[in-house]
Amino acid sequence: MRRPGGWWRLKSTPEKVETYTRWSFHFFGVIEVFALGVTAYGRAGAGLATALLLLVTAHAAVSMLVSSRALDWTLGRRPQPVRLMWTLVVVSAVVSATAVVIAERGPAGEVETAAGSVYGGVLCFAAGVITLGVSGRRRMVAVVGGFAVGAGLLTFPLEMPLLASVVLAGLVMVTGGFLAVTSIFSLWLLNAVYALDEARETRTRLAVAEERLRFGRDLHDVMGRNLAVIALKSELAVQLSRRGRPEAVEQMIEVQRIAQESQREVRDVVRGYREAALEVELAGARGVLSAAGIVSEIDGETAGLPAEVQSALGWVVREATTNVLRHGDAKKVAVTVRKSEGRVVLTVENDGVAETTGDGPGGSAGTGGSGLSGLHERLSAVDGTLEAGPVGRGVFRLTAEVPLPAAAGSALEAAS
Repeated sequence: MRRPGGWWRLKSTPEKVETYTRWSFHFFGVIEVFALGVTAYGRAGAGLATALLLLVTAHAAVSMLVSSRALDWTLGRRPQPVRLMWTLVVVSAVVSATAVVIAERGPAGEVETAAGSVYGGVLCFAAGVITLGVSGRRRMVAVVGGFAVGAGLLTFPLEMPLLASVVLAGLVMVTGGFLAVTSIFSLWLLNAVYALDEARETRTRLAVAEERLRFGRDLHDVMGRNLAVIALKSELAVQLSRRGRPEAVEQMIEVQRIAQESQREVRDVVRGYREAALEVELAGARGVLSAAGIVSEIDGETAGLPAEVQSALGWVVREATTNVLRHGDAKKVAVTVRKSEGRVVLTVENDGVAETTGDGPGGSAGTGGSGLSGLHERLSAVDGTLEAGPVGRGVFRLTAEVPLPAAAGSALEAAS
């Protein structure tokens, strides 16, 4: 059995924003009904108030339908709702004209005020809704301006003063324009969310494709030479065997040895992609940064480090490089690896701090995003520490320290 609210949790972030935007437009119709229709009961008799409420409700229903179809059109799911928009224009004109008749022939005083509110209100809401179904700022301005002019022209049967007509037209222009801008901004925000989600999916696919190319390239480098040697030695063994030479057995033994060595090398390649090796990650960082036009300086000795230390520091290099490319505007990145007092210290420094972000070059190690949190977890598994933060004007430094095991530390000191 699905829990209450499960339908909301199953939605993606863009779908949630779309649902919120769609119901926000529907809420405009609810506001219209309560602000223009329900309040008429306090200003007119039950009969006229009910008539005004029905008119406003019908107008709000058509407005909700237009806004929903216009939203689908903006997202590319439906054709432009031209007929529906003209229907809304006609309904708005009928409701406004009816309100004019009620204000002109009905009782004076509160009834006239209620009808006048309906008259101007439906035009304001209609102007804001119809702009959702048009493209281009000129057309949107033309829609709002057209409703404002229409509002002024429809006041002539009431014999209103010219100044009052101009004020009413200006009120429709300002209020309708405000609703139009609000609606258009909501659509722009929704489209931006969908665009960001699509960009994230594209980036993920590109990352997978790049990793496949990298894996294929490394696998080709490993297997290409060995397969060529196997082919040559097999051909040689065939020729020797046809001549009855005993050396054919030796060649086939060599083929067997090379095949077994190839199996081991393939396993090493696969294992290297499952574990982040420091030396591989440093080479990859140099290539990626160079491709992005960033000068990289990589200094230090990685030979002899234990596998678990290399793996932890390799992840640090990978995450730091990603953050530099994603969040900063760096021109130069310096990576240093040094050993001192039984510890390995990795420093990544860049000059691309533009603003403080949780998971970027300007982020804080203590309050960073999921990337730095993941590095903390990986380093803590080998008793390592991580510090990240600005160290100067426009300079950000990430420092990771990992203790060396006792045996490895002694071996490195003896080697040095």
